[in-house]
Amino acid sequence: MQTSSRAQDGALRFTPVDLDGVPHVDALLISLGLGPFDRTTVTSAQGRNDNWSGTTTGGTEVFVKQITSPDRAARMRHTTAFCAAAEGRLNTPRLLGFDEDHGLLVFACLSGSRSGRDLVADDAFDEAMCERAAAALAEVHGLPPDGFDTAPHPLPPTGYLEAVGYEFYTQATAAELATWRLLHGDAELARALRELRAADTEDLPARCPIHGDLRLDQFLLADGVLHLTDFEESRLGDPARDLGAFAGEWLHQAAMAIPRTLADASPMGHTATHEEIIATGVGEIEQRTPLARRFFSAYLDRAPAFIREDKGLATRAAAYAGWHMMDRMLATAGSATRLTPVTRAAAGIGRTVLLSPAEFTSSLGLEA
Repeated sequence: MQTSSRAQDGALRFTPVDLDGVPHVDALLISLGLGPFDRTTVTSAQGRNDNWSGTTTGGTEVFVKQITSPDRAARMRHTTAFCAAAEGRLNTPRLLGFDEDHGLLVFACLSGSRSGRDLVADDAFDEAMCERAAAALAEVHGLPPDGFDTAPHPLPPTGYLEAVGYEFYTQATAAELATWRLLHGDAELARALRELRAADTEDLPARCPIHGDLRLDQFLLADGVLHLTDFEESRLGDPARDLGAFAGEWLHQAAMAIPRTLADASPMGHTATHEEIIATGVGEIEQRTPLARRFFSAYLDRAPAFIREDKGLATRAAAYAGWHMMDRMLATAGSATRLTPVTRAAAGIGRTVLLSPAEFTSSLGLEA
């Protein structure tokens, strides 16, 4: 379990899981000829998986991730298949080795890298950066399909739309249960989610290798080079899923900014009206639309021809952008005791987009 502290420079530091309790980490590094970790150099990054970054006694900087989820074998398989296909074609951390029995993956460490989310916070994920991200994703979608999993993507989780299982119910947070109560009472949304899931199992005109879990923090900038990371959900699928996730990230950023923007623009003690909230939300989305539009246009310039010729691509991408907002709500609920008004509002925006995706392709920047 990770713990964190804030250093004097304001950066959040994470204390890694004690390596004495996971001896197979050093054992793998030794077997790869790298030597064990120099314990004085080891740190950890925030994430759902235990991980360690540092320098080995042999002088190599590495990033080690341990996948512990029940679907570990599939996630390992997805990652190794993607790395094999992408080698020499895509800027991504090099896979140095792995241990299937313990769910370990060893990558070359991108020293001093900054995530896309960090870049957004500093207003550095600009249109030029969006174009670079688009080029990376187009490369992903053009990879040879051999070796990629052909199983449908597990999300949206439509199996829970009727009722959640007993095991999940007993282990879920209060926020997760509140989220599923909202979903269970929304027949229109359930229908849209089932249709989106069904469309992903059909013979799409543009099925290809996809990232499958694209978020801004999956991009890392190191030494001026933009890298794409984290391929645990990669498989053959609908490229619209990745495109919608990228547009959905900016939509989510807009929704999360509404309270701060309202507070900055309002006098002390003022309670924002519904009209003010809507107007602020529209303004925040409009500020970010050019970024998504530049991304989508640059992507189409580089994507394989069969994807460019897919007339339904933008509409499906908009639907996935809507789902992305719902997915963010579910992810947030997994570590929360209550759903905040902002989270509910963001999910509400996603619902609106998901129910009528063709109406929002332009406002989401999903047009050339």
